Amino acid sequence: MASLSPCSTHAGESLGGRLPAPLQPLAAVAMNLWWSWQPEASALFEAVDPECWERSGHNPVKLLRDVSPVRFEQLSRDAGVVSRAGELARRLEEELARPFGTAGPANSARPVAFLCAEYGLHASLPIYSGGLGVLAGDVLKQASDSGLPMVGVGLFYRRGFFHQRLDRAGWQHEWWSRADPEELPLRLEVDARGAPRLVKVTLRGHPVRAQVWHCQVGRVPLFLLDTDVPGNTPVDRWITSTLYVGDRTFRVMQYAVLAMGGLRALRALGIDPAIVHLNEGHAALAALELARESVRSGVAFERALAEARQRVVFTTHTPVAAGNEHYGQQEILELLGHLPEELGIDQRNFLRLARPPDEDSFGVTELALRTSRSANAVSARHGEVARSMWRNLEVPITHVTNGVHAPSWIAPELQTLLDRWLPPAWRMGDAGAWAAVEGIPDAELWGVRNALRARLVQFVRGKAVSDRLCRGEPIPYAEAAARTFDPQVLTLGFARRVAAYKRLDLLIHDAGRALALLQGKRRLQFIISGKAHPSDEGAKRLVQRIFELKDAAGARGSVAFLEDYDLEIAHQLVAGCDVWINLPRAPLEASGTSGMKAALNGGLNLSVLDGWWPEAYDGSNGWALPVEGAQDEQGQDARDATRLYELLEREVVPAFHERDPAGIPVGWVRRIKASLRMAGARFTTARMMSEYVQSVYTLHDSPS
Repeated sequence: MASLSPCSTHAGESLGGRLPAPLQPLAAVAMNLWWSWQPEASALFEAVDPECWERSGHNPVKLLRDVSPVRFEQLSRDAGVVSRAGELARRLEEELARPFGTAGPANSARPVAFLCAEYGLHASLPIYSGGLGVLAGDVLKQASDSGLPMVGVGLFYRRGFFHQRLDRAGWQHEWWSRADPEELPLRLEVDARGAPRLVKVTLRGHPVRAQVWHCQVGRVPLFLLDTDVPGNTPVDRWITSTLYVGDRTFRVMQYAVLAMGGLRALRALGIDPAIVHLNEGHAALAALELARESVRSGVAFERALAEARQRVVFTTHTPVAAGNEHYGQQEILELLGHLPEELGIDQRNFLRLARPPDEDSFGVTELALRTSRSANAVSARHGEVARSMWRNLEVPITHVTNGVHAPSWIAPELQTLLDRWLPPAWRMGDAGAWAAVEGIPDAELWGVRNALRARLVQFVRGKAVSDRLCRGEPIPYAEAAARTFDPQVLTLGFARRVAAYKRLDLLIHDAGRALALLQGKRRLQFIISGKAHPSDEGAKRLVQRIFELKDAAGARGSVAFLEDYDLEIAHQLVAGCDVWINLPRAPLEASGTSGMKAALNGGLNLSVLDGWWPEAYDGSNGWALPVEGAQDEQGQDARDATRLYELLEREVVPAFHERDPAGIPVGWVRRIKASLRMAGARFTTARMMSEYVQSVYTLHDSPS
């Protein structure tokens, strides 16, 4: 069936043409992002040419294009490399041959269509910005592992999300790079004549064309629409250029291409989804596109919308106002004025579908809520907040707590340890298998944690020195990172999208206490990374404030801000940090999956009791800042900062340094085991996708 026919080894034929016959299996592996959650695949690509692997940004397609023919000839005579390449290709073929199961009414003939504005699958495919995209990428990977019939739909951003550079004052500057599809695991969908398959979406009164790129994620295809095609106006070619572009008009056009163009692309490919899953409100026009098709065939609008609604489910990801966008009604009509007529309704009734109570605007979240058969938040706490936010719409909102794709996020060293001590079912998301964590010898678990911290410190030393020299910092300050960052020192991480409600600056709320922690006999070290949106001046000032620490005596080598946060940096940090700090202004955190990733690597969370943490924290597996009654923001910040310092001074630092005669912090390791059991059993995508199938995708008489 066209819907779920994955790219086979033939997808890498053009790439494989550069390789000697014994190495051609590498091309098939490189063209399927399945490789990205197989540690042995990464190790093999690195072995091809370690320096080129680094220069490529760990991109196997670019690697195989750039490595010299002489090197390939050498490798083709290496029996070990040839055997490893053949074994990986064989495993991939076996994976692609596995049959799909069902997901409620969805099956391989009529799959789930998962629509999202961004996908964080690997750092080498830069079409993501943060947590929403990484969650979407993890969903596709888990669907592949679990055999869930699913196709992904998104946009191909040739400029992607911005890169970040900081100047010597700590002020963020942005720059963009242009992606070359020839260097990515993409193939263009073509028609019977071999021409690019195009779909059209009417915007601003004229048709805009989009071509469709196919990216294979294990067994799951991801289709990415791209308006940079001949025949479009220069403005139209720019529509899909940049992720989360600041211009409001471009954003609405992106959302229309994603929703209406995405479903038209599936239709052109012979795919008729049983379920359309909107991952956030960007694709809110999807139900109207389904209804439009029915209206064209003669069905009255009300019935057409009712039937479309039964196929659409919606996940809301944020209680923050900026994440629930509103547009002027007139600007929507200027962009989409043709749509009411195609739906067979007047403009007033069209606008009413997205109108917030008591406000004349067009809300994408309101539209998604009104045109979906079910809506869910992404944690229990977020469910409470979302129901309160949208109570005037009188739509039921449940919750499915987020999870993370364990094989993608658990460090290879820890995976090896888990394979030795846990039943194999831990890899399949079996919650019961994680109970065996208790039997891992403390010395072995602590040894892996030390190795992961040491690897992170080595990474930070190299990157921090490079970042500082690029900013024009003095050589002694640049060298301080390599000299002072210590693989034996308690290491705290804080990395995520920078926004005011994330409260990055609580770390330095009391500079004196912060410096005491950084300079004391039992000192600690901070590693911080994150990007502020180019239009968010307040978030940029938060980044700048962290730089106040760099000029404080003794702190020069104890605090590192790693520029240009991406998935590669995220993997390093969640694996190597001992404590993961999360300080959102409650109740504005929807979930917070970075903490789950840290927990799955044996890191301990110190977090405000918001998002997922209230469901996870039990007193034995980390630390919590309680959420108390409403008060002014300044008072809340002061209270939470004081509690943060107290926890670090009185509990976290002492626990890390309380060692037995063998040098093992027995109490700390006990917390690690409790955290691992909790995260592995309850906060993976295996559990999450099972819940989606059972409680969201499967039709019920009434919401539970």
